[in-house]
Amino acid sequence: MSVIIESVTSLFIIILVGVYGSKRNIITPEVNKALIAILIQIALPFMILSSFTFTYSDTVKSNVINTFYYSIIGYILIIAVSHLMLLPIKNDKKTILHFANVFTNTGYVGFPILNSIYGPEGIIYGSIFNMFFVILLWTYGLMLFRGDSEKNDFRNELKKILTNPSIIAVCIGIIIMVSNIKPPRAILSSINSIGSITGPLSMIIIGVILSNTKIQKYLKDWTLYYGVITKLIIIPGILYFLSLLVGTSKAINTVIIMSAMPAAAMTAILAENFDTEKEYAAVIVSVTTLLSLITVTLLLRIIL
Repeated sequence: MSVIIESVTSLFIIILVGVYGSKRNIITPEVNKALIAILIQIALPFMILSSFTFTYSDTVKSNVINTFYYSIIGYILIIAVSHLMLLPIKNDKKTILHFANVFTNTGYVGFPILNSIYGPEGIIYGSIFNMFFVILLWTYGLMLFRGDSEKNDFRNELKKILTNPSIIAVCIGIIIMVSNIKPPRAILSSINSIGSITGPLSMIIIGVILSNTKIQKYLKDWTLYYGVITKLIIIPGILYFLSLLVGTSKAINTVIIMSAMPAAAMTAILAENFDTEKEYAAVIVSVTTLLSLITVTLLLRIIL
């Protein structure tokens, strides 16, 4: 367990580097946008791909299939629980909180933590969960903000899903794993090296986000506390107790861990695009990211 605490502490220290870089104007908003693009379009797909370039047992391959089904069930439960818990909230903040509950920070935080716990094997399970994240993000997630979807828009979103670098990486990775393809060492080394920057880069980006958010004005808003508790404690807690009915496994634990991650950065990005409680969304992302360092550590001590 000390390894997990050390890993989370290490991530927090790297976050402070991002805060420092932002405060000293080394990492400007424009630079941070570029870093996010590098992370999502390059580093994260390579990290996912690198996780499939190892030799795995039949048990791992079976767990990949199990993770597929558990991810579907997990998302259905998360959406249902979130809807019930947010009934007391009626305005646009409900949209922000529900989106934050459903779409967690799988890439920036989830993958580095899974990697620290289960190694490359955990990244594979997390990649399956993340595949559903991407699909739901560009369908259900957009519907939450937009309210409807035209046919042309749906075609565009479907195209985005199919051409998303992370989805492509998962598909290529599954082919490599199933076919037992062994790429040349030079290619493997390049893939692993590029993928290894995902963790540090993601934490620096989060540090920049935290440094530019004014949290004080929302400290008297009860929905902030209610939303954070629902997101970080109640939803993963319910998933954990339900998992006890079927028995724990790495596949199930992956879904629980991913559900306990802080709100995805896309919460603030889409809120900005649709001009819907954008400052509130940024605060939710920042606060859940900060507090998840505590709640995720406690959760891991319970389920592992």
